[in-house]
Amino acid sequence: MTTTSYLTIEKEANTEFKDRGSRFVAHCFPMADATIFKANLQVLKKEHVKSSHFCFGYRLGLDLNNYRSSDGGEPAGTAGKPILGQIDSRQLTDCGVIVVRYFGGTLLGVPGLINAYKTAASLVLQLVPVVEKPVVARLHLQFNYTQLNEVMQLLKSHQATILLQEQQLFCLFKVEIPLQKMEEFMFQSDRLHGLIVNKTA
Repeated sequence: MTTTSYLTIEKEANTEFKDRGSRFVAHCFPMADATIFKANLQVLKKEHVKSSHFCFGYRLGLDLNNYRSSDGGEPAGTAGKPILGQIDSRQLTDCGVIVVRYFGGTLLGVPGLINAYKTAASLVLQLVPVVEKPVVARLHLQFNYTQLNEVMQLLKSHQATILLQEQQLFCLFKVEIPLQKMEEFMFQSDRLHGLIVNKTA
């Protein structure tokens, strides 16, 4: 993985792991922000109303500090960290894993819980392919309608994704450009007189 790309997942998956009567239902999913995680958690809480343990880990973005984990009522360090550890061992980001536990009557102990949550997270992540995505920069483009064909060719040649477009006498585009294409894109866009390019968050 380089600074111009990152690893993530694009699909959701579910699986189940059993240990001495306890059921561990694992769910993994791609997430662009924390609101997607909260939505997934709410869905699982409605599906598994008889469970009292909803443990999770997730990591977002390229900032190593943008993550969360929770033991969901289990002893400290026995669930959230092992789940997050499986995400990190695969170098994934923009990815969440929630494991729902149904207690089977037998105490697993700290080592048993760590192994169970680690295994459940590992199994569900094995079900989804890992994809490498480019790190992108977002840009706002403004230009005259007569330049539309030239701008479209420029965007296509630099593998840009158009997020929003308003085509009138004066056009407004919001696009994403792979970071590794940015320098060349900015150089070529300077040659299109009247094209205004602004970086955005």
